[in-house]
Amino acid sequence: MTRFTAVLALIAGAFGTATANERLQTILDQQPPEVQARYAFRNPVKTLEFFGIEPGMTVLEALPGGGWYTRILVPYLGADGKLIEADYSMDMWPRFSFVGEEFLAERANWVRDWTEQARAWQGEDGAEIEAFVFGSMPEHLAGTADAVLFIRALHNLARFEEVGSYLSTALAEAYEILKPGGIVGVVQHEARVDMPDDWADGSRGYLKKSFLIERFEAAGFEFVAEADFNANPKDRPTVDDIVWRLPPSLATSGENPELRAEMEAIGESNRMTLKFRKPASE
Repeated sequence: MTRFTAVLALIAGAFGTATANERLQTILDQQPPEVQARYAFRNPVKTLEFFGIEPGMTVLEALPGGGWYTRILVPYLGADGKLIEADYSMDMWPRFSFVGEEFLAERANWVRDWTEQARAWQGEDGAEIEAFVFGSMPEHLAGTADAVLFIRALHNLARFEEVGSYLSTALAEAYEILKPGGIVGVVQHEARVDMPDDWADGSRGYLKKSFLIERFEAAGFEFVAEADFNANPKDRPTVDDIVWRLPPSLATSGENPELRAEMEAIGESNRMTLKFRKPASE
């Protein structure tokens, strides 16, 4: 038994009759240091509680990236739950300047590779896992999900909307996959209302709250509530800034220790936290 497998077994044994909050806290306490280092800015307990995510649910997580939330959700949802992952469609990836042929060849196997990777986090009590790419949601998933999570996942979909309808497609499939009354949880880098609209188009990572509410309502969702626990008033970007200047990316600091320290003092981005609902009856 590997050390990681042993830790997962301990987590499973610790659950017993634990409440959902206790179960989540146990999982969070067992995460590696690099994951726990982000708790102060990502507030996973408050975030998942606000969205009403509980063990046994079927949840779609959009754009899991490196799996920061995935490795929490897989054991948290438990053996009676299911985690469905959705990534960018293959025709969207070439629109990024950093993407080359080798990257695209590897990404073509994302559904298989990501499913295998996520299963390593299941342990003895983890959720069932399935994956697809936006624009090709399997028909059998329609009406199966209790919740959809877009956590820092909407800016690039919005950025390339005009050339590929990527945001519209993602929202349509989110609507289709949800049960009536199902919840959508959004955590997104937030642009201030006084910033130019063409700056807040997603290309810098930031979107405006009014823009997202308008787009979700146009897709058929009802706006339910918002919360401010993921806000960071220290994040005051100018029109020359991108969100990736901040931790954990620190993309613009290079070898400049003073600039890096300045960005680290700001912390992670200012984020809106929004909850939407698919109407209970149509």
